[in-house]
Amino acid sequence: EVQLVESGGGLVQPGGSLRLSCAASGFTFDDYTMSWVRQAPGKGLEWVSSITWNGGISTYAESMKGRFTISRDNAKNTLYLQMNSLKSEDTAVYYCAKGSYKEYDYWGQGTQVTVSS
Repeated sequence: EVQLVESGGGLVQPGGSLRLSCAASGFTFDDYTMSWVRQAPGKGLEWVSSITWNGGISTYAESMKGRFTISRDNAKNTLYLQMNSLKSEDTAVYYCAKGSYKEYDYWGQGTQVTVSS
């Protein structure tokens, strides 16, 4: 059974940082591109970033470039998202997803990120 468990969300002030983690199990983690997606209140799902199986290629949505960094540790079956210079518009539930951009087949329960003073 595929399981993706996100953690690391919370309340942070504008300009602050958070690091999200996603523990994966139930599949061969290093066979797959992994992604982060998010859903802001009242909005649809928005792709954030993806990383190839070996971490060789990372891609980002335009508004996240230079602020967010995706990474993975295949030895630990864990995906990460380092978020810096957070803005109020980054407030959302963040999900870890198995698969590449718009080709996700599983995602986790999400972790809430709230950016507010």
